[in-house]
Amino acid sequence: MKLLLIDDHPIVRAGCLRVLQQREGLEVREADTAAKGLALADEFRPDIVILDLNLPDRRGLDVLADLRARHPASAVIVLSMYEEIAFVTSAMEAGARGYVTKNDDPECLFEAIDTVMAGRIYLSRIVEQRLARARIAEETDPMAGMTVRERRLLGLLAQGKALAEAAAELDVSYRTTAEEAARLRVRLRLRTNAALIKFAVEHTVS
Repeated sequence: MKLLLIDDHPIVRAGCLRVLQQREGLEVREADTAAKGLALADEFRPDIVILDLNLPDRRGLDVLADLRARHPASAVIVLSMYEEIAFVTSAMEAGARGYVTKNDDPECLFEAIDTVMAGRIYLSRIVEQRLARARIAEETDPMAGMTVRERRLLGLLAQGKALAEAAAELDVSYRTTAEEAARLRVRLRLRTNAALIKFAVEHTVS
């Protein structure tokens, strides 16, 4: 089995390699930038890619999209410092097959590899605990866990602002605002922006 590790932190890569070398029959290559990782993926044709979302030269989610487009047979497992549900949701929507945080037990890398190679989705224990807490919170308060900017975005939508206008008010790009709105729809189980606006109005977000 061929595995490609893309992470810009030397200590993280060294730790992962020590763990991965315990598995016989696993051929591992590594890269510390998005550009090197994509070039190596083209050459190496890995079965598994372990991808950090925080790379120095490109957004990890964009790299994930490129990997899925160029190498659809390669299963991507995200290995990230981010434990927030919004990051997990974005990664899974972009085509990741697994999500592991850098605070998880290193041995869960093998669980992730075996699970995605069997054709299933893998979420680490920390991620599953976060999801469970989020579900419980949402049952009592759908606004629970939202960031200040997410609440501001909902407030602007409630005022009748379009996404482009909201982006200008928040001083971020339209793309960032659209992605944030998409994450909110997923979290709130809403299918359209119109439903998101209705939610914002009904909850009188300030």
